[in-house]
Formats: sequence, structure tokens, C-alpha cells
Amino acid sequence: MEFIFPEWPAPAAIKAAITTRYGGVSEGDFASLNLAAHVGDDPQAVQENRRRLAGALDLIQPLGWMSQVHGIRVVDAGQSVTSQEADAVYTDRPDRICAVLTADCLPLLVCDRQGKEVAAIHAGWRGLAAGVIEASLQKFQASPDDLLVWLGPAIGPEVFEIGQEVYDIFVQQHQAAASCFSPTRPGHYLADLYALARLRLALQGVNQVYGGEFCTYTQADQFFSYRRSPVTGRMASLIWISA
Repeated sequence: MEFIFPEWPAPAAIKAAITTRYGGVSEGDFASLNLAAHVGDDPQAVQENRRRLAGALDLIQPLGWMSQVHGIRVVDAGQSVTSQEADAVYTDRPDRICAVLTADCLPLLVCDRQGKEVAAIHAGWRGLAAGVIEASLQKFQASPDDLLVWLGPAIGPEVFEIGQEVYDIFVQQHQAAASCFSPTRPGHYLADLYALARLRLALQGVNQVYGGEFCTYTQADQFFSYRRSPVTGRMASLIWISA
């Protein structure tokens, strides 16, 4: 199994990992480590992939998987999150796993400098515009300048084309967001999800932001991408506090 481990100055107690598409038993469009049960993959293959993931990371607590809906609801990992409609999960309890699934949308992992709080956020453009980052940060007791954020694999700024309506939504909210878009053809732009996230984090006072160098669309050998192929699997981004 192949993982990406964030390079950031998180405390030793903070553990985090991001899966790639390698190391599972799924076949065809879902090959091989698809971790999503809602995309049409063989349920037994997904179950085995999840078992392998837990074993590879020596996870003590069972993983809970939210039903992600591109909203702003944040749930507590200390409760059962399985099948709850939400797009972020937070905890301040050791060994409770925060996890989100993505395949082009942006996963954000958050912790505080003391290693006492963590969250995982699923943020596509709809979630970003709706305020999923802001809603997630409100869960933290730590001050914004005490938080660290790592931006996981998402569709890159050179290939993520959107329409005028998406551009207008972000720029009407924050004029500075215009710098996160590059015009391509009339009424269309390339959108930089990483830059949009950094802007919204900065507006909340969070400036210790790392990662953001991947492209799920172009790095086809490493990542699933919904825009590249609508029938596809999902990667997981996980963060937890070790006991």
C-alpha cells in the first residue's frame, strides 16, 4: 500500500496519511484501492480495501465514513459518523479517526500546535463557496494562528475549468478571489482550488498552510479523478491524535 504523508511541522502526536490508488483489490475503473462504497464498486472489494487500510496504519478504532454532500456540516468523530450527511469531521479525543474521501475535491487536514485537536475537511468548489472551511474552524478551541493546515491531492489549477457562474460566486464573496482564476475562453476560467482555500484560510487568520502541489487529474497513475473519468474510485485523507 502506498501512502502520502504530509510534510508539515505538526506535533509528534498528530498522525496523518493520504491513500493513493495502489494497494487494494478493486478492479477495472476502481483499480485498486477504492475506499468509497457509493460509486458502484463491488462492496466486498471495498470492505477488503478498508480492512487493508486499517491494518496498514495500525488503526485501533474503526473508521467511520460520512455521506459527503458538498455542504458545510461538521460532525464529531467521537460519535458514530457512518452514513451521516456531512463534509468535515473533528475530534479532540485520541485515536478517533477523522477521514474524508476525494477524487478531485480538496481534502484539508487541520491540527493545532499542541496536538490536541484535529479535523478532516472535504472541499470541492461548492463546499468552499458555502463555507465548509469556516464552519470547520469554528469547532477548534485553539486560536487561528495556532492552527496548521495541510492541503491534500486535488484537481490542479492548470486543468480545472469552470463557468462564469462559479467565478461570480467566489468573486462576489471576496473580490480577492479573482486572482485564483485564469480566463480561458469567453465565460470560462481555470480555477485554483488550492489558492481559493489559502485565501479563505487567511481571511480566518490561518496562515500556516502546507501541501497543495498535486493534481489528481493529470497524475492518473497515482490518483482517482472524477473529472477524468466519472466512474472511478476515491482516495482517503485521514488524521488522528495518537494516544
